[in-house]
Amino acid sequence: MAEVDQLVAVGPPPAKTEPVIHATPKAIEKIRQAFAKQGVEGVLRLGVLGGGCSGLSYQFKFDTKPRPTDKIFEFDGVKIVVDPKSLLYLHGMTLDYKESLMQSGFVFENPNAQKNCGCGTSFSA
Repeated sequence: MAEVDQLVAVGPPPAKTEPVIHATPKAIEKIRQAFAKQGVEGVLRLGVLGGGCSGLSYQFKFDTKPRPTDKIFEFDGVKIVVDPKSLLYLHGMTLDYKESLMQSGFVFENPNAQKNCGCGTSFSA
């Protein structure tokens, strides 16, 4: 009979886990600027709603405070909140801000999207 080597993890588990939602420094700066321009304080709410060209649409709005069931992500002082249902569709997503000669705006890089609409705000999972 052949012997099988087993690998055993030694030491404590990693102290910090990666956030479920990511945001680039450019996106965070643009969010901060938008809060200042609108003269509002609070959090940025990301979510998913039924509808749109591909079946689901991204929700992106200011909110005064998180709800009790929200997952809160903080990036350099900017808080982004996501409700538990939306988190199923947004897990692993990166929020970015892109600028080009043709257009500028927030971009959702979502690994859960099987198909994206040309508008960039609608997807199917």
